[in-house]
Amino acid sequence: MSLPDLIVFDLDFTLWNCGGTYCDCLTPPFHKDGERVVDATGRHVRLYPDVEDILEECERMGIRMGLASRTEEPQWARTLVDLLGITDRFAGVEIYPGSKLKHFSALQTTHDILFSQMLFFDDEMRNIREVGQLGVTTVFVSGGLDEALFREGLSRFAGPAS
Repeated sequence: MSLPDLIVFDLDFTLWNCGGTYCDCLTPPFHKDGERVVDATGRHVRLYPDVEDILEECERMGIRMGLASRTEEPQWARTLVDLLGITDRFAGVEIYPGSKLKHFSALQTTHDILFSQMLFFDDEMRNIREVGQLGVTTVFVSGGLDEALFREGLSRFAGPAS
């Protein structure tokens, strides 16, 4: 099976749940509470159950990973990524306001990877449509990334069986 050179993940409602809201709607400071991170109001931030295994599998397969998140509070998102212990897994991190087209342009330039060699998971259809027009294989995430959706993405990237 053909594998992508880079798998890119969105954060909010894709890799994590921030108590039913976006990370830029939380209230810092953040602190670790077991497997979760908690904001100043007690709202929990947690990775979806299959995410750790998915990230480990990408590493085992030798696939580089990146983050592309459009948020008004980039430092908060970076702090949450760090507190959740997943910072070191990502070769490319594009976290800032604006279009995901800018995020992907930066990832392409930095890593010298064709858009056609990227796989992207996101929970917002507008991002899926926009990034898909670049030639990136995209997967719409509804309810958080899980193993089945990850497998679907790899299959979609590989294309039809010959």
